Amino acid sequence: MTMLKAEATIPTTSGQSYVAAVCARLAEADFETEAAAGRGRIQLVDGLGTGTLEAGADRLHVRLESRTEQGLSVLKFVLSSQIEEVAAAEKPEVVWTGDGCDVDVLPSLRELTVLRVADVTPQVRRITFTGKDLRRFEGDSLHVRLLFPPAGVHPPEWPKPGKNGRPLWPPEERRPVQRVYTMRRIDAAAGEMDIDFVLHAAPGVASDWAASARAGAVIGVMGPGGREMRPAAHVLLAGDETAIPAMARILERLPAQTSGQALIEVENEAEVQDLSHPAGVTLLWLFRRGREPGRNDLLADAVMAAALPDHDDVVCWLGAEEAIARRIRTYWRDEKGLDRARCMAVGYWKHGLTGDEAA
Repeated sequence: MTMLKAEATIPTTSGQSYVAAVCARLAEADFETEAAAGRGRIQLVDGLGTGTLEAGADRLHVRLESRTEQGLSVLKFVLSSQIEEVAAAEKPEVVWTGDGCDVDVLPSLRELTVLRVADVTPQVRRITFTGKDLRRFEGDSLHVRLLFPPAGVHPPEWPKPGKNGRPLWPPEERRPVQRVYTMRRIDAAAGEMDIDFVLHAAPGVASDWAASARAGAVIGVMGPGGREMRPAAHVLLAGDETAIPAMARILERLPAQTSGQALIEVENEAEVQDLSHPAGVTLLWLFRRGREPGRNDLLADAVMAAALPDHDDVVCWLGAEEAIARRIRTYWRDEKGLDRARCMAVGYWKHGLTGDEAA
């Protein structure tokens, strides 16, 4: 398979410290990294791409390789972002040369049109979109970034590639609003993607848009992304309604012999969804019944009460309000002794922000 390649050279006398800082930051974000003596290496999951950083006396040289356009685009974005942040005092100009540097459309961007709308529960609306060339969204990645054009901007204006690999956005008054969502279903052959929206009572760009969406409406989508949960013999999944699409995708892909539990917090029985899952995984629905979302102990107590087997082939995953995710992440790592490879707790939203702005 032909490898796609790109590179950039940044004049600097601080290359060694920048290499160390970039690798440390990306390791903290769960990238696979290596760093030693002014040389660093960043590996994308599943071998999709590699970035190599080499510090010289007066420059920092970065080389990228990937099997896919997507992987190369991700590496450009990630490394230029990190270099520009750690070297902010020098205000470096990162300019990539090589493959993918002569395009005027972001490789990750697609335009989607509403095909149909259906209410799954009183609070969850499923919108089916249609679009061209959605193959990149198939696979294990769950999350996408939806772009909602401002009212009155026709046709929509989307971001374009910058020389540093980061998007160049339209002016503020014509710039689409971004929100991260989970793909509930993707069928690239049919050109379809399902996104489930929680319909908030509080105002929010995405939920307000979904509440009034009609066939023919257009939005943009970028991605996919997100660290995935590795397979294991026993799983513990947990989340509130914002995490149900991700939990549903995970449950559908688990091997038939998997055992474990899925703990799902929703308002009441009307919000229960029919989710496919292995026979050995028990679904437990937790009902708030008026308790404030993100400010109750219902989900956290259930997670901490869940028994985990003694063997090492266990993976735990949670998607919920940010403070709850922090609490459970600490519990799993400090009290249960699970390492990063065996537990992931993700803040899907933040209490105190309105509507989907919390996401």
